[in-house]
Amino acid sequence: MRPLQTSHGADSPYAWTRLWIALALTTIGGSGMYSMAVVLPPLQAEFGIARADASLPYTLTMIGFGFGGILMGKLADRFGVMVPVLIGSACLSLGFIAAGLAQNLFQFAAAQGLLIGLLGTSGTFVPLVADISLWFTRRRGIAVAIVMSGNYLAGTVWPPLMQHFIDTAGWRATYIGTGVFCLLSMPLLALALRRRPPAIADLAVSGAGAPHARIAAVNPERPLGLSPVSLQGLLCIAGVACCVAMSMPQVHMIAYCGDLGYAAARGAEMLSLMLAFGIVSRLASGWIADRIGGLRTLLLGAVLQAVALVLFLPFQQLAALYVISALFGLFQGGLVPSYPIIVREYFSPREAGARTGMVLMATLFGMALGGWMPGWIFRRDRLLPPRVRQRHRVESGDDRDRALSAPPCSTLGPSRSLTLEDAEFGS
Repeated sequence: MRPLQTSHGADSPYAWTRLWIALALTTIGGSGMYSMAVVLPPLQAEFGIARADASLPYTLTMIGFGFGGILMGKLADRFGVMVPVLIGSACLSLGFIAAGLAQNLFQFAAAQGLLIGLLGTSGTFVPLVADISLWFTRRRGIAVAIVMSGNYLAGTVWPPLMQHFIDTAGWRATYIGTGVFCLLSMPLLALALRRRPPAIADLAVSGAGAPHARIAAVNPERPLGLSPVSLQGLLCIAGVACCVAMSMPQVHMIAYCGDLGYAAARGAEMLSLMLAFGIVSRLASGWIADRIGGLRTLLLGAVLQAVALVLFLPFQQLAALYVISALFGLFQGGLVPSYPIIVREYFSPREAGARTGMVLMATLFGMALGGWMPGWIFRRDRLLPPRVRQRHRVESGDDRDRALSAPPCSTLGPSRSLTLEDAEFGS
């Protein structure tokens, strides 16, 4: 029996095989998080709804993903990781098919929020991250970073892939086809996770004694001179704020490119580039945090993310948007993994699970809020480039009467009148 335990124990070849299976599952399951970024423009056009209304399903998906992570984590603790992954696989597949058959926004949002978010994608993230942490001791940090990169890998793969099929077959066929693919592939991978994690003696002590033993002198009753409740609240506020900024380009990049007159495929490529660099950032953040600590890593990432976000304002050229998208991905990818490290550094290990869950819930709330907020800003017609603002006004009818009543211009030909946009921009 001893060789069997060794060959399937912590840090064993089987553990690494299990890690790659988990990465594949998080990548496929992440399709539910990034599908809205691609389907937003055709959804808005088909249902005839405003940008803010079309963004609502994404918000519900992220809220469902947050609460579903808690539910699926408890199922994994009780029954093993295979059960929530199988539930997530079935619900994700059903959610894509139901959304593809939706006849109105309410049906689509229900499929996104309940089936894809609450019961689908959530089953392929939190349970798998928790499970992998039990299969590694010496390489736990890099293992967790790899499996957490699955949702970024999903953002790299799924947007351009789905955009291609939306352009060729329509968004409904793309959604239904994605659901069928998930139904055929994910349960087979989940069945490979039947084995329960090896027993690791004194897990909390061994985890706390690794790279951050230098933080052990921190008083858990007064971390950073604050009460634990105060520090927890500040971390939650930081999580909301950083993820509002993080999700705005991720959700609205494709639609923003359309507003600027670029093809939707260019926006999908920018989103893919952004998330590809996010993978690099996520893996590198663990290496940086080992040297300067989780709190400094979070502060560094937050400042750099803010710089990249501001760069979107003055630059709207296609090449510049590609560069800024890459920079944004490189700067923001390590933010979320920093929060569990901070919790490990400044709180008692016995509270790490609950406090980490609360902070990650705050980050997901920020992602949901950031998905909705730009749509509301767009509808309020604020902070947009002049050409985009003018186009939105004409489309919404605000300046239609003024445009139609403008005097004709002979240089434009007999069949065309000078519109307000022509007069202002000379187009």
